[in-house]
Amino acid sequence: MALTDLVEDYLLAWVVLAVAAGLLVPQLASVTRASTLILAVMIGSISLTISLKAVRDVDPRTLAAILLGHVCMPVLAFVIARVVGAAPGVTVGFVVLGAVTPELVTPVMTELADGDTALATTALVAVGLGSVVFVPGMVALLVDGVTVPTTPIVRQLLVAVVVPMGLGVGVRTWWPERVGRYDRYYTTVSALMVVLVIGGVTAANAEVLRSSRSVILRVAVGAVVLNLLGYGLGYLVSRRATRPMRVASVLTVGMRDFAVAAALVVAAGLPTIASLPAVVFGVVEMTSSAGLAMWVRRDDHE
Repeated sequence: MALTDLVEDYLLAWVVLAVAAGLLVPQLASVTRASTLILAVMIGSISLTISLKAVRDVDPRTLAAILLGHVCMPVLAFVIARVVGAAPGVTVGFVVLGAVTPELVTPVMTELADGDTALATTALVAVGLGSVVFVPGMVALLVDGVTVPTTPIVRQLLVAVVVPMGLGVGVRTWWPERVGRYDRYYTTVSALMVVLVIGGVTAANAEVLRSSRSVILRVAVGAVVLNLLGYGLGYLVSRRATRPMRVASVLTVGMRDFAVAAALVVAAGLPTIASLPAVVFGVVEMTSSAGLAMWVRRDDHE
């Protein structure tokens, strides 16, 4: 088995191992000092698989429906956090999680489920470019009683998300053949960055994870509900589209980039506990999306 397959095919296992390592070795919290660089590498690597051609081929109405679903996600995350009784810092984490880009592996999951991969990819690019305004805007709008530094969030989004994404897409568009030679490595590099981020933020939250079961339970319930309602919202906004488009919409809206959310929380100087929803959501999402992709693909082939 190639190293790329070992990393990508067992990404959920690596995420779980990263969480365990973070709990057992609190010193891994030092990884978060490089969160901006890790995030930039993660975004830049996956963006090298995206070209502008994918943007031109999608159905604009379905894309608009997905973006509408995306706009609703941070509001939904905020409501869920309030219902489960999350602390203010954790509530910030839920809002950031709802507002960040779709999960970077969403196009891969969409492909596995026989969905419209170009649509999922284009939505990822569109949301990523708009995140520099959307994420801090939603945090400022929804969160009261917590001082949230929007300037660091904007700066981190520009440096670690928008610029690497723009460079990656641009390089892929201008030199498709040269860049395409290494396609099998880009998602692997991105996946390794995911594992690093999750291990680091888990270590930073190790004390809370060990000592407060009630907090973990509330966050876990909130993560499961947010993930499932996100899938439902993705289906609702695209119910009149073709089946491949609906698959792309369900996964794109329901899957949140937990690694981006966790790294952004740390890099922007937000309370460490604000990364907790992202860590828990990552395990929930990786499990549910893999199962959903297999179920949809099997149902489609029957």
